[in-house]
Amino acid sequence: MAILSLALIGYLLGCVNGSQIIGKMKNIDIGNKGYKNPGASNTTLLLGWKYGVIVALIDIGKAMIPLIYLKLYYANDPFQIAILYLTGLFIIIGHNYPITMKFKGGKGTASIIGMIFAINWKIGLFCIGILLLIGVISDYFVIGVWGMYLSFVGSTGFSYGFLSLQMTIALIIMSLSTIKHIENYRRILEKKEIRVSKLIKDKFAL
Repeated sequence: MAILSLALIGYLLGCVNGSQIIGKMKNIDIGNKGYKNPGASNTTLLLGWKYGVIVALIDIGKAMIPLIYLKLYYANDPFQIAILYLTGLFIIIGHNYPITMKFKGGKGTASIIGMIFAINWKIGLFCIGILLLIGVISDYFVIGVWGMYLSFVGSTGFSYGFLSLQMTIALIIMSLSTIKHIENYRRILEKKEIRVSKLIKDKFAL
């Protein structure tokens, strides 16, 4: 019963979408403009980096804050890490498929960052480092994101076992992300995906 409750709460928390909040403030439907993705990157593309940062912080916080609370609450529970992974999974599912947005949500990148840092900040720093490194080298943010997910899966396996529940959940999360980013990969092949260098030049120069 407790697990079902955490899953439901996690899902509902995931449905709180940062871009939807900012979109209502700015009277713009971010999910139907630009790249038609209700996330921080599309918000940055449409409204500038300041609003993109706000959206990212909201989506990171909705995973990080409740998971840190659960981490403390279940401090002496032998299933603590598994509970965090499971709740984090449903937060990401809520973000990607929110009932509040007719199940057309974001791609989960910010929320997974919040989840990773709540579970283990050292793994979080490693994954962010991989994201930035690969993103800058490839000049595509989405490739950096894929590298982050891959490092998350690898770190989970080495930390908690490659046959653990945590590993299974990490693979599910990576699969959800891959599916959500298919359009980005297609745009890269078509040379239509926005590059990191161009995004910085166009938006941070404002």
